[in-house]
Amino acid sequence: MNVSAERSKAIWGAPEINAPALTGSVSAEVAVIGSGVAGLSVAYELARTGMDVVVIDRGPIASGMSARTTAHLSAYTDDGFAELIRMRGLDAARLWRQSQADAIDRIEAIADALNANCDFRRLDGLLFLAPETDPKVIDSELVASAQVGMLAVKQQGAPFARHQSTPCLRFPNQATFHPLKYLTALAAAIRHAGGRLFANSPVVSVAEKDGSIQLVTGDGAHVTAAHAVVATNAPINDRLAVHAKQAPYRTYAAAYEIARDSLPDALYWDTLDPYHYVRLQPGDAQNDILIVGGEDHKTGECNNGDQRIRNLARWTRDMIPGVGTEITRWSGQILEPLDYVAFIGRNPGDEHIYIATGDSGQGMTHGAVAGLLIADLIQEKANPWTALYDPARKPIRAMGEFLRENATAAKNFAEYLTPGEISSADKLASGEGAILRRGMGKVALYRRMDGSLCERSAICTHLGCHIHWNSFEKCWDCPCHGSQFSPEGEPLNGPAATALAKTDS
Repeated sequence: MNVSAERSKAIWGAPEINAPALTGSVSAEVAVIGSGVAGLSVAYELARTGMDVVVIDRGPIASGMSARTTAHLSAYTDDGFAELIRMRGLDAARLWRQSQADAIDRIEAIADALNANCDFRRLDGLLFLAPETDPKVIDSELVASAQVGMLAVKQQGAPFARHQSTPCLRFPNQATFHPLKYLTALAAAIRHAGGRLFANSPVVSVAEKDGSIQLVTGDGAHVTAAHAVVATNAPINDRLAVHAKQAPYRTYAAAYEIARDSLPDALYWDTLDPYHYVRLQPGDAQNDILIVGGEDHKTGECNNGDQRIRNLARWTRDMIPGVGTEITRWSGQILEPLDYVAFIGRNPGDEHIYIATGDSGQGMTHGAVAGLLIADLIQEKANPWTALYDPARKPIRAMGEFLRENATAAKNFAEYLTPGEISSADKLASGEGAILRRGMGKVALYRRMDGSLCERSAICTHLGCHIHWNSFEKCWDCPCHGSQFSPEGEPLNGPAATALAKTDS
């Protein structure tokens, strides 16, 4: 079950990219694990040069977190340039801004070259002051934006109710698009160049030995490659080195009908933390689609997704009183790097395994960055962004954030000493899950809609953290590093690659 993937189809549709499951043994120059924007971007950049590429995904092609995006394409960081300069320094902040601008240019160029018909368009981004935040943030970001080389224009007024005099920053020449139409075009181009796509083939092992990479799927299929790229949102090959430097967060989105031309076509963000983000998607002749996101929280630490969607709806209707009916709602998981810059490049300790993770709220542009940067690394070409995104870097200035975020694991392990959430399986309603204490251990219980019970271990198969039920997604979440499991215990999202253990009931 992948609830939000089904919900988001109401906006993006289902990717029509048929691909077989991987069987037997295959070989390639490059094996890409994951078929979201990062994985397909890397595969496209390499396949077009003539390299032999295979793409392998746990589920259908292009059906992971990239299918849950709201698809803002911006060179403005959602952490703010002032904070990025403080954390990484001015030179790095300038380089980051340039990489994001180049990523947008690359997406535009590819969409044009492939006739992707993916609704790509250039538009303004508007950062507007939220009532609860310090007005100085607008001036601070105006100065910081100039320092990193990004044009920002200060103005008064945003096109929302009671915001006619609100201070704003306008960032020209940002963009947006339809993500699945774009990914469908990438997949077709990869195949046209000789690349191979394999779906419904969960990779459970990635190992580098004697100069080659060996991949093994859950069904026992094998891939031998000279290089491997792990583009699975959260890397499945890394136990802790990278995961300790980023934190999983859940973000929520909803889509509404809105009359055509009732809101200028732009990207909108407010200055709250967590912030709201808004954009339009072309609809029919009379209406567009308004997509609103926000209400983020640490993965696994809240189980109130429906309430957060109601909060979004209340905020939306307060800001845009004429908005129409809700079309759909969904959520996604983002990984927040402690020093505000993604981890893209050679996996720490490996020579020919590469990763792309830590996208924060900018997965689309980071995916395009990964395509350019990792393709250069594999082809042994110099790239100006290598050190900036290096996964082996040590975020020294983020040590306070490191300690705060990694305290989640210590707090989580203590839960094994606490009582269960229910005292008996009889307390569990159909379609719901909960944790039951049984002797010295804990059991993850899920009651199927037919009334039968599924029992699995409550121990995440990545590093042994205690999982929590997510009633909005109907899945099990791991708060430590973001693993997700279906109600039946099958892995949905890394870093866990194997199912929750069965219990002796």
